Amino acid sequence: MLIKNHLADLVKQAIAAAQNANALPAFPMPDVFVERPQKKEWGDFATSAPLKLARDAKRAPLQIAQAIAAHVPSDETVAKVEASAPGFVNFTLSDAWLARQVDAILAAGARFGDLEPPRRLNIQVEHVSVNPTGPMHVGSGRNGAIGDTLANVLEAAGHRVHREFYINDNGSQVRHLGESVFARYAQALGKDEKFPDDGYQGAYVIEMGKQFAQEHTDKFLQMPRAQAVRELGALGMKIVLQQLRATLEKMNVRFDNWFSERSLYTGGTFDTVFKVLQAKGLVVEKDGAVWFAAQELGEEKDAVLIRSPQVIADPDARPTYLASDIAYVWNKVAVRKFDRAIYVWGADHHGDVPRVLAAARALGLDPARVAILIYQFVTLKRGGETVKMSKRTGEFVTLDELLEEVGPDAVRFMLITQSANATIDFDLDVAVKHSDENPVYYVQYAHARIASILKKAIESGVSSEDGDVSLLTHPAELELIRAMLRLQEVVELAANKLEPHHLPHYAIDLAGIFHSFYKQCRVVSSDPADAAISRARLKLVAAAKNTLVRTLNLIGVTAPETM
Repeated sequence: MLIKNHLADLVKQAIAAAQNANALPAFPMPDVFVERPQKKEWGDFATSAPLKLARDAKRAPLQIAQAIAAHVPSDETVAKVEASAPGFVNFTLSDAWLARQVDAILAAGARFGDLEPPRRLNIQVEHVSVNPTGPMHVGSGRNGAIGDTLANVLEAAGHRVHREFYINDNGSQVRHLGESVFARYAQALGKDEKFPDDGYQGAYVIEMGKQFAQEHTDKFLQMPRAQAVRELGALGMKIVLQQLRATLEKMNVRFDNWFSERSLYTGGTFDTVFKVLQAKGLVVEKDGAVWFAAQELGEEKDAVLIRSPQVIADPDARPTYLASDIAYVWNKVAVRKFDRAIYVWGADHHGDVPRVLAAARALGLDPARVAILIYQFVTLKRGGETVKMSKRTGEFVTLDELLEEVGPDAVRFMLITQSANATIDFDLDVAVKHSDENPVYYVQYAHARIASILKKAIESGVSSEDGDVSLLTHPAELELIRAMLRLQEVVELAANKLEPHHLPHYAIDLAGIFHSFYKQCRVVSSDPADAAISRARLKLVAAAKNTLVRTLNLIGVTAPETM
C-alpha cells in the first residue's frame, strides 16, 4: 500500500475515534486524501480534510484538525502529527520506519514501484501508427517514446497492457505510394514515366524502384497499370514496415500486435458499425457521399464516411479516416473488449478527437473507456538554430538519423521530459554532452557511480550482508530513502493522468539527491570502527541503484554500469 493511503486510513480512524470521544460531532465519514505539502518544514505528508469538513462538523477547520491530530492512533510509520492553520493535519514519517524501507526496496527488486490497483484493467495503448509510406520523422519518435513509456507505467500500476501499431494500409496514402513506386520502377527500366504530382519524392522511393526493377524486370509493365500500382504499393509498404520495425527496435519500442486498417473492411467490422449507425439514423447520403450525422450528437458538423454511396463495403471505395476510426474503436472496445483504449495522436489530429468520441457514444460504447492523448511536435536545434533538413538526403531529418547521432537513450529520455501538451526543443548539442547539462547523462552517471561504489566495496572485501539499516540516521541518508519511496507515487500519478513526463523529472531529482548524499556520507571507510555503518550504507546504495534501474527501465532507457 502507498504510504499516503495508509496515512489516509489513519486519518479516518482518528475521525471515528474523535467522534466516539465527542471531540467531533457525528457526520458521514468523508473521502480522505493525503498529499505531499508544498514545504518540507510542514512534514512529509498532509491532509486538508478539516477544511472540507467545516460545514458538516460546524467547527472551525483548525479545531477539526486539532481533534483529528489528537486521535491519530500510534503507528510505526509516524513520528509526529501536527495540526496547522488554517486546517491541515501534517505527518512526519518515523526515521526508524524510513530506514527499514531500504530492506523492503531490496526485497522488491525489479518490481519495486509496482502498484496493486483496486481493479486490474485490460488496457490497450495504440501509438506511433504512422502511414507506412516512408521513414519515420522525429515527431513520430515522440509518439513512440510517450506510448511505450506510458505502457510500461500502466503495467507497473498493475494493469494488463496490450501495445498496438495501427497500420494505415487502406486509402489514398498507400495508393500514392504505389503510384510513386511504379513511376520510379518504370524509370529504372528506361521508360519515360511521368512522376505523379502528389507522389513521394524521397530517395527511398527511387531505391525501391531500382530494387523492384532488378528483382522483377518488366513483370509489372506487362499487367494492367492499376494492378501494377496496387502490387508495387503493397511491396513498397512491406519494405517500409520492415524499416519502421527496425527503427522502433533501436528505440526499444515494442508492440504486441500490428493491426491492419484494411482488415476492418475485409473482415466485416465496418459493415457492422455502418449498420448500427444506419439503424440509429446517423448515416445520411447527400452531396454525392455518405455522411456521419454528427450534428445529431451535438457536434458542430457532419462528417463524410464514404466518398461514394454505391460502394459502401468496398475497401477501395476511398472511405475516410473517420470511417476507419469508427470501425477501429468498435473493434477495440466492443469486439476485443479492452477496458480502456488509449490512443496517442499528434496535434494535427486534434480535430478528430470529438468525432471519434461522438461515434463511440453513437455505437453505445462508454466514451470514458476511450482516452486520446494529444502530443505536440518536436523542433530540432543545433547551435541555437532550428534544424529542418537532413544532411544526408536534403529532406526532413529522420528518426534513424537522430538515433544514430545522439543514441536511443537520449532520444527516449528527452522526448518525454516535457508534458505531451508542450512542444519540445530537442537540443542536439546538449543530447551528446557528457555533462550534468545532459539530463539522461546526469541520471545514468548517478547509476554508474553507484555501480562503481559497489564494485570497489567487493574488491575491498566489504559486504552489505548483515548491514543494520537502523544505523541510517544521517539527514542525507533519510532524504535519499524518502526520494526512493516516491517512485510508487510517481507511477500512480503517471498512470492515472496518462503523463509519462513525471518519470524523467523524478529520475533527475533522485540522481541529484543521491549525488548530495554521496558528498555528505562516505560509503566505504577503511576505518574498522566504521565497518557497521559502511555495511548499512552499502545496503542504502544498493537500494538506490535498484530504484534508478527501475525508473530508467520504465522510461525505456539503459542503466550503464560504467560511463
